[in-house]
This record gives sequence, C-alpha cells and structure tokens, in this order.
Amino acid sequence: MTTRNAPRPTLDQEAVRLHFRNALRYRTPAAMWAAIADVPVLLAELDRALMLATEARTECANLLASCRASLAAGEDNEIDPLYLLRDEVAQHEPLVPEELDDWGMQ
Repeated sequence: MTTRNAPRPTLDQEAVRLHFRNALRYRTPAAMWAAIADVPVLLAELDRALMLATEARTECANLLASCRASLAAGEDNEIDPLYLLRDEVAQHEPLVPEELDDWGMQ
C-alpha cells in the first residue's frame, strides 16, 4: 500500500525478480551477472528502508513521550498540561490546504 506521503522505492522490484528468475532458469553467465548486479542496489534500498523505519520509530517514540508527559502534567494539575504535546506536534510539517481538501476536511 502506498500513499502520496509514503516514500517510493528507488528500484524496480519486478526487474530484480525477473533477473533472479532468469538466473535460476537459464544459468548463463549473462543471466547470473544481471542478477548479481542487482545486489548493490538491493543493499542500498535496504539501508534506505532501515533509515526510514528508524526515523518513523523515533518520531513515534517522541510523540508517545509527549503524550505521556501531557497526561502526567494533567494529573499534577499543571496550568498548561498540553504544552509538551503542542510543542512536539508543532515540529511536524502541517498539512497544506490542498491536502486537507483531498481528505475531505474542508
């Protein structure tokens, strides 16, 4: 599943699969080298995916921590318990009006 905001893959997965199938089927030097040539590209895509997953986990952890801090501040009767949550949410890029319209929110 992809959305407009989801990162797009940087490689053609079908081409990689085709190269691999051809290498298994024909076992010619050309077919094998085509499959082997895909390895650096696959490793680069794996590194990119791991980096994106780490960024997403960090972002989620920060949001969860600010939610917990806001809840604790509310229980302690702080003057503005949502301050930490607002501060964390403000760091994220806001939706532009065109994106809001796509979600049926205008």
